[in-house]
Amino acid sequence: MSSDISHLRNEYTLAGLDVADVLPDPIAQFQNWFDAAVQAKVPEPNAMHLNTVTPEGRPDGRIVLLKGVSEAGFVFFTNYESRKGQELIAHPFASLTFFYPDLERQIRVEGRGEKVSSEESDTYFNSRPRGSQIGAWASHQSSVIPNRDVLEIRQHELETQFANQTIPRPTYWGGFRIVPDVVEFWQGRPSRLHDRIRYRKEGESWVIERLSP
Repeated sequence: MSSDISHLRNEYTLAGLDVADVLPDPIAQFQNWFDAAVQAKVPEPNAMHLNTVTPEGRPDGRIVLLKGVSEAGFVFFTNYESRKGQELIAHPFASLTFFYPDLERQIRVEGRGEKVSSEESDTYFNSRPRGSQIGAWASHQSSVIPNRDVLEIRQHELETQFANQTIPRPTYWGGFRIVPDVVEFWQGRPSRLHDRIRYRKEGESWVIERLSP
């Protein structure tokens, strides 16, 4: 018999959010909330739900790690031949969601996906632990494999191949940047009357709006 989950709920009471509380730029506001999550020791504050679109128009989501943020957008790295990589190349629009339950906060980002430069991908790849670099070579991400042994055998082969030398970045591996045109900040409030402040790109400017919960 399955458990009854219909009664599970929390009453959010930590803080409020108003248009007057936020910064004019959504990236600066994101950095503000991200820093607060780091200071609060939220587990993996850079974990984000990335949602892409399949060729059939079906939503496709997974958790990835944010590795850079600037005025240009939000950056993560992956295998370009993976499912998410191919979906972003074919249909370059995506959404990101950050959830910080300890702070009763959520951030949603919508925008266009684009590859970062080869130089930016090289710089990040070279900063990765050696094991992660080997992993990028060993895994044909999203492809069907018969068992784990094929990964471990390939890992061992690559460790031997690259022994005592710098590991180059695979050409099929690199970064994507999500260039935002919508960023929404959600603060939980009592009785489900949550605060939602949305930044919407209009030309070169950001329009800040309050949304009904």
